[in-house]
Amino acid sequence: MTRRARDRDAQAGMSTAEYAVGTIAAAGFAAVLYKIVTSGPVSTAMRQLIERALDAGF
Repeated sequence: MTRRARDRDAQAGMSTAEYAVGTIAAAGFAAVLYKIVTSGPVSTAMRQLIERALDAGF
């Protein structure tokens, strides 16, 4: 096996530990995003945006 093939195979996929870290990071990001979106000012702004969009005349 050539060096290039070994290097490619060594980097072919994530290990279980990398999957675990990636999953934890994604869950943490989702939790932060949820807190931001459900906060008072953001929730109010989103509600107003949706109401304006629904009241738009065509």
